[in-house]
Amino acid sequence: MTAISADGLSKRYATVTALDRVSLSVEEGEIFGFLGPNGAGKSTFINILLDFARPTDGSAALFGNDCQAEGVAARGRVGVLPEGYSVFDRLTGRQHVEYAVRSKDADDEPVEILDRVGILDAAERQASDYSKGMKQRLVLGMALVGEPDLLILDEPTTGLDPNGAAEIRSILREERDRGAAIFFSSHILEQVEAICDRVAILQDGELVAVDTIDGLRQSIGGGTKLLIDVDELGDETTEAVRGVDGVETVTIRDDSTLEVTCTNDAKMDVVVELQRLGADVVNFRTEEASLEDMFVAYTGGGRE
Repeated sequence: MTAISADGLSKRYATVTALDRVSLSVEEGEIFGFLGPNGAGKSTFINILLDFARPTDGSAALFGNDCQAEGVAARGRVGVLPEGYSVFDRLTGRQHVEYAVRSKDADDEPVEILDRVGILDAAERQASDYSKGMKQRLVLGMALVGEPDLLILDEPTTGLDPNGAAEIRSILREERDRGAAIFFSSHILEQVEAICDRVAILQDGELVAVDTIDGLRQSIGGGTKLLIDVDELGDETTEAVRGVDGVETVTIRDDSTLEVTCTNDAKMDVVVELQRLGADVVNFRTEEASLEDMFVAYTGGGRE
């Protein structure tokens, strides 16, 4: 069943267009990553799903329930880790989860939830004394209460060390395997690449790509990243390589390595162009393009 569906979704604030005719769907049992630079419209999209904002045009639905006209029903099967969340100052971690259990009329054991997200030993401490990473785990635990059919998570691994992020990824995979849909935004591209079944990239309110990681890789010409070690690099060299047919991006790594994202057919053309310029090619090798490379290719910029 389709967990999230957006059809021609637009949101305008006076002269600013935050979303421009965005259409996408997320299915049950799918981990879906939502990416874009700051100001791309990601938070606006999530706010419309949760009925914190109303669309100017188009519509959005959760499990077939319109997010605005049937908001209560739409959100009834959803767990949320929101942007800018805050904990209750005087409540312990256990009391936070107990509150979520009562609110959702669920029968989860708070101790089991706290153990699952790795903060059982802090169950009786006031949550206001938690570190940022512990608060992140707590709010994720609250989102998991009631085994929701959809998790909407905004930056779920913020504040976590690599081991903590790996633990959260494991939990999200378990939820996916249970059949839940997981929709999350993140600026940590390695996390997205490690776990997502599909990815959407938003740029200036417009949806510029929706695909699997491999699909995105193919769409930028097979996703080849060419690393070329040369004796000397200059602006003239990089500009000339950018002009080769099939080249998407060109950057300099460690002063002497040219990093080129290009089609497979363009690889030798790049090397020939460097030789034409008189550059001494010491070594070259290829890698698969990472999600960061693809993000740069689609948005024309770097990370958030």
